[in-house]
Amino acid sequence: MSKTAETIIHNARITTLDPKNPEVDAIAIVDGKVLAIGAEADMRKFADGKTKMINGGGRRIIPGLNDSHTHLIRGGLNYNMELRWENVPSVADALRMLKAQAAVTPAPQWVRVVGGWSEFQFAERRMPTLDEINAAAPDTPVFILHLYGRALLNQAAIKVLGFDKNTPNPPGGVIEKDAKGNPTGLLLAKPSALILYSTLAKGPKLPIEDQINSTRHYMREMNRLGITSVIDAGGGGQNSPEDYDVIRRLHDDGQMTVRIAYNLFAQNAGNELSDYERWVGMTEPGAGDDMLRMNGAGENLAWSAADFENFLEPRPDLAPVMESELEPIVELLAEREWPFRIHATYDETIDRFLGVFERVNGKQPFKTRFIIDHAETVSERNIERIKALGGGIAIQHRMAFQGEYFVDRYGKDAAMATPPVSKMLEYGLPVGAGTDATRVASYDPWVGLYWLTTGKTVGGMSLYDNDNVLDRETALMLWTKGSAWFSGEADVKGSLAPGQYADLAVLSADYMAVPPEEIRRINSVMTMVGGKVVYGEGGYQSLSPEIPPASPSWSPVLHQQSPAQRPEASTHERACHDGCSHGCGVHGHDHGIAWNNPIPVADSKSFWGALGCSCFAV
Repeated sequence: MSKTAETIIHNARITTLDPKNPEVDAIAIVDGKVLAIGAEADMRKFADGKTKMINGGGRRIIPGLNDSHTHLIRGGLNYNMELRWENVPSVADALRMLKAQAAVTPAPQWVRVVGGWSEFQFAERRMPTLDEINAAAPDTPVFILHLYGRALLNQAAIKVLGFDKNTPNPPGGVIEKDAKGNPTGLLLAKPSALILYSTLAKGPKLPIEDQINSTRHYMREMNRLGITSVIDAGGGGQNSPEDYDVIRRLHDDGQMTVRIAYNLFAQNAGNELSDYERWVGMTEPGAGDDMLRMNGAGENLAWSAADFENFLEPRPDLAPVMESELEPIVELLAEREWPFRIHATYDETIDRFLGVFERVNGKQPFKTRFIIDHAETVSERNIERIKALGGGIAIQHRMAFQGEYFVDRYGKDAAMATPPVSKMLEYGLPVGAGTDATRVASYDPWVGLYWLTTGKTVGGMSLYDNDNVLDRETALMLWTKGSAWFSGEADVKGSLAPGQYADLAVLSADYMAVPPEEIRRINSVMTMVGGKVVYGEGGYQSLSPEIPPASPSWSPVLHQQSPAQRPEASTHERACHDGCSHGCGVHGHDHGIAWNNPIPVADSKSFWGALGCSCFAV
């Protein structure tokens, strides 16, 4: 490695997660990796006339965040179509956003609100009603996904889908009907979420060029939040290699700004073994490079092994055939030394999985990692068994969105260690943090860090006592060093130590010092991947690479960025966001406008006027 730095960031408070040098004020970077960390005077010794000097402005810098379980590849294809309700404070504001987006969404497209919200975040502490949704969007089809439990459709969507009195309930789902037998618009998962996802899949897709644009904008949003790496857990309808075309094109064109390690998810119920027999002949773990690489099998290994965490319904019992279908798949993966991961919410499910894993391990010892995903109710006994087999657990902030439902069904005592993160760490188990975005929980890592360090849901309910609440550095380690284990990359990322990837985020507020309630509002003002700036705002905006506007023209994402991030934003628009200086009294934040949320409007003047701004022309 060269001894001359390409970039030096100085005047900063850098949390390195390197035990030899845990906090420094400067970092030197070369060839995409950390050259050195330490005092500013020492780092300047690595500079020459070509070294780029970046002033950290006294801000906190952390290693780039790494989501150990998400669905970026699938989410990216749809991101530009989706209206996001993250952080929206009231039903009234959510409905205003819905109405504005419906007004600009052309036929045959739908308005989609897909995950990332809970009714407990709203001031009204309730969901929008079907009558309110129909009033806000009488003509444009609307699909609103609520956790794993239900979806809300307006009458226009019911008509497009062809649902009527004669439409039967699908297996594991209910189409609610009124006293006259007509569909109301409520779809219920009882208990399977298949009815929700199969209905969502009937909506129009974006053309391929818009899917490419959409994925770029989704990665840019990840970068804005400080994410530099993810592990993609596959998904239904995400076949390899055909459904990876968009991400491969972006990779080949050098347009990826998030490192992705992806898993292959069995697609065909009853033929899952055939999927993996085909894939082990096509690729292998580690195939690719440091920006896009294959990571193994899962999170679906066999459809009979799925236990959706719909806490509105009783725990599902897996079919008796589960073990016989899962075991030959695990045997194949163990024989080929493929890492694998498997979705498991409940301890009862995990117990049965571990019985299969132990039998296979007795015949063909595991030579690589395996991962239990989610594990909300895993027992101490099964934590021990996972540890003995060399496995790890990937946790997500799903309880931040569903904690109230869990407490209602199982009681507050049961929720006190759901999931038992502190116990996992006590056993020395590999633990990585993530989101499981985008269909249920938000993709925002700061909601996850808030949940881990406060024990609270997005609605403010305290779930845990101090025994299951983490200190801020430990929580950050789960989002960085912890997650790196899950892609076999702990030797190259997760800390800002010499030789590690120069993946980092300069934060909008000091994560280590801000009041707890402010953690969930943090974002990155500058993000680097491999020593290259991939996102910048404010004083760092000039360093940020340009990206084409979101497409198509009606996309909610067009108005997702803050005025400070958009050079074309007017002075008045910027003023209205923080409190209009011209006297109209409009405050963007008062209307639920956090600038990390899409603002679905045709133009800013119409938007601010709709909120009551009387002096936009000033």
